[in-house]
Amino acid sequence: MLDVLNLALPYFGLIFLGFACGRITRIPIQGLAWMDFFIIYMTLPALFYRILARTPFEQLNNVPFIVTATLGTFAVLMLSLGIAFLFRREVAQAAIGQLAGAYGNIGYMGPGLALATVGAQATAPVALIFCFETLLFFSIVPFLMALARPQGKGFGALALDVVRKIALHPLMVASALGALSAALRFEPPASVDRLLQFLANASAPCALFTLGVTVALRRLNGVPPDVAVLVLVKLVLHPVLALCLLTAFGPFDPNWVKAAVLMAALPPALNVFVLARQYNSWLDPASASVLVGTLLSVATLTTVMWLVQHGVVDRFLLR
Repeated sequence: MLDVLNLALPYFGLIFLGFACGRITRIPIQGLAWMDFFIIYMTLPALFYRILARTPFEQLNNVPFIVTATLGTFAVLMLSLGIAFLFRREVAQAAIGQLAGAYGNIGYMGPGLALATVGAQATAPVALIFCFETLLFFSIVPFLMALARPQGKGFGALALDVVRKIALHPLMVASALGALSAALRFEPPASVDRLLQFLANASAPCALFTLGVTVALRRLNGVPPDVAVLVLVKLVLHPVLALCLLTAFGPFDPNWVKAAVLMAALPPALNVFVLARQYNSWLDPASASVLVGTLLSVATLTTVMWLVQHGVVDRFLLR
């Protein structure tokens, strides 16, 4: 267990350092704007480009794995939508609430944690999961919001707007360029690759520290019951369902399954609150879901990491 704690604590340590600094230091949340820009537009795109560009292209064309992993997330997303609607009785709030049960921290925590736990074999599945789950979330939420709050846009205009936002998202652009580089076996000049490496190495520390600060600046006024249920769905049900589906529809590479289970076990993403703020819906519960989910994941995610590192997932796959 000590080796798992040594692996996990630096990640959670960065979050709690950010949390402590956010509580102690009186800097307004607007001070994070440039840090957010640096993370979203610089460090994470560099990380995903390098991951995909260095992965053999044939590994990126694993359609059965993509379908199975995305199916698990979609099932949890629909279950969470039903739970959120039962509690709130409003489509707009349920559209954001569903994310707390399905949208894990696949951008900030996922890549570094999976690579550290599983190894370099996790690069391709992590990148694929990120790309296709991002497509899933950024398609469903605008669609549901358009149903809940029609603003005169026709279905064609709405669909075009959703496609444009997804296609131009910096992480999606970086992933597409990385896959193209892998297909063409393109290698950037040494100086450019070195710059990308610097940026990629900064992604996890900056993202996790910023996550901690952002959570610290949110005020928690109790934990609504729907938040408690949705966080449990995210931290417990999602990884269990991912493991069951990948076992049932496999066989897949055990390292790919481990990476997918780890990605499914991640706590609710900071983007849950970002989208809540964007649509001005489910704001306080979204903040609570990120804070509570991150705190509880110290126990749940560490447990999943221990199960992965000590061969429990492998024994499950061999049954």
